[in-house]
Amino acid sequence: MIRLEITEEDGERRLDRYLKKYLKGAPLSFVYRIIRKDVKVNGRRASAERMLAAGDVVEIFLPEAQIEAFVPAPRTAKARKQFQIVYEDADVLAVNKPFGLLTHGDDVEKKNTLASQVVAYLVSEGVYNPVRQRTFTPAPANRLDRNTTGLVLFGKTLSGLQALTAAMRGRSGDGEGAVEKTYLAVVKGRLAKPVALAHRMVRDRAQNKTLVLPKDAAEGLAMETIVRPLAFGKGYTLVEAQLVTGRTHQIRAHLAEAGYPVYGDRKYGDAAANRAAAERFGLSAQLLHAWRLAFRTEAGSLTLLNGKTLEAPPPARFLEILEGLDITWRYENS
Repeated sequence: MIRLEITEEDGERRLDRYLKKYLKGAPLSFVYRIIRKDVKVNGRRASAERMLAAGDVVEIFLPEAQIEAFVPAPRTAKARKQFQIVYEDADVLAVNKPFGLLTHGDDVEKKNTLASQVVAYLVSEGVYNPVRQRTFTPAPANRLDRNTTGLVLFGKTLSGLQALTAAMRGRSGDGEGAVEKTYLAVVKGRLAKPVALAHRMVRDRAQNKTLVLPKDAAEGLAMETIVRPLAFGKGYTLVEAQLVTGRTHQIRAHLAEAGYPVYGDRKYGDAAANRAAAERFGLSAQLLHAWRLAFRTEAGSLTLLNGKTLEAPPPARFLEILEGLDITWRYENS
């Protein structure tokens, strides 16, 4: 017999869904069969739809060897820590992602990712136990491209991840959003005054590009970005870009459409400027940094973040390129 105590991370989940996740290698027919015959919750039979709560005890009356054949071994491989911690509480971890690191794994890189490094950190701190918490793994609530640096939020608990995901999907910048998201970017050209960009967009999945359409287009999704100049150099401007919506490649596509492509951006940028970026600074990707997240929410696990603004310092390379472009700007954490 195996006895499982439901944690906060596993609570608010149906019995069948909990067991499906715990017994990842088992066929569904096996899961539903043992619920009928071999499973008890708090000493009693329970239906597949039974909602579990923290503190409940699930007992599976089968030999441990039979159960463990369906339970994947926890992955606790060590990963070097390349990120900086910006904020941490019991439910949330905010980190500063470096250049060149994937947020999640892909077909090529599966082990050394920001997500794997954060999990390794939480295991080393005794905050997360993959043996005990097999049905939940701390995960990011937002994602940055490999070569975009800055703030990524992780849910350390299920409730934290759910609250973060809901908050990050909400609108921001209109006084009603839960999280206001602001990036730093260097763009080609002199942007003399703030501009509000409003269009519609569709995705070209074959080329992995966002196509910008007129605001009154019948197709696509609304896309809004507020851009403000911070400092000027010779032919370039440092800007802050505030997301009102959160579309894939939004800032890069929007600024290129407006005539101010992001420096170094090979997908949407200016070819001549990109060649100069590669020759002068060895820059082969967009100079874009997820700078600030301002929280306006009292949702459950985010209570401690309500009213806070998190900032991730730009990487040294970002500041060196600013200096090289004669853009005078001093970073000061607010």
